Amino acid sequence: MDFRIGEGWDVHALVPGRRLVIGGVDIPHRTGLMGHSDADVLLHAITDALLGAAALGDIGSHFPDTDARFRGADSSVLLAEVGRRVAAEGYAVVNIDTTVIAQAPRLAPHIAAMRERIADVLELAPGQVNVKAKTAERLGPVGQGAAMEARAVVLLRRA
Repeated sequence: MDFRIGEGWDVHALVPGRRLVIGGVDIPHRTGLMGHSDADVLLHAITDALLGAAALGDIGSHFPDTDARFRGADSSVLLAEVGRRVAAEGYAVVNIDTTVIAQAPRLAPHIAAMRERIADVLELAPGQVNVKAKTAERLGPVGQGAAMEARAVVLLRRA
């Protein structure tokens, strides 16, 4: 069998006046993530991991932040499109493992919904998707509540 591993990482600043969307789920919070699209840090990391595993570049090469078509874009739509492109290359997702690093808000109550949303977007079983939440122990911009980051690892197999 032909297996491929991809890794993704993303970070966005937290700012007032923006929705906080993580893993395709709206999360109540006093700030949201700044970005050209909806700035869903978790879906962006997964998107990059999928693209990397299939050797298809990165999110910026497919959906550049200089293109007005992607201003305010729903990252779920972008992830679904990348899922189709990866499948067109002959690959299927085995599993996705992710970590969101955020000092606040507490993400544990939202993890099940994130897993289900990601699985739904990529047409996977929820058991193929894992989401973990960590704090930065008050260190750096994430720990000071100025940003959030996410990491993702994807395993693909030749379909």
